[in-house]
Amino acid sequence: MLGSYGERPPSLFGGIPVSEIAIFVGALGAAVGFFGHNNAALIVGLVVCALGVIEFTAREHFSGYRSHATLLAAMPAVAILAVAVAVFGAPAQRTTRILLLVAAVPVFALFYWALRKRFRAARQARIIRPPGV
Repeated sequence: MLGSYGERPPSLFGGIPVSEIAIFVGALGAAVGFFGHNNAALIVGLVVCALGVIEFTAREHFSGYRSHATLLAAMPAVAILAVAVAVFGAPAQRTTRILLLVAAVPVFALFYWALRKRFRAARQARIIRPPGV
């Protein structure tokens, strides 16, 4: 397992920690929505938190600093499941749930393979040409 290498990649927003603020505000909104029984606030909070997490993990992953292939590959798979449930409703039968997994697992596997390959190339470039040089 590869750990982090070198310095953390710089934020796209300069010195402003936008991702960290989005994660905090999203978690706060999700908590307010959950405890206040407000579905809209819960969903918006989870989406804002997920956007912050995606930006942070993608920045580290694609720069070769630290691999987040599993988390990044899970995002499209979960999105497919969420869209399927939103369009067709929550599955009541076991066979329908299995069909949802049949749709999501190959998407996860394909994205994981591609993201892992991309990380290895970025890590190799980072080791050969360290950041800041």
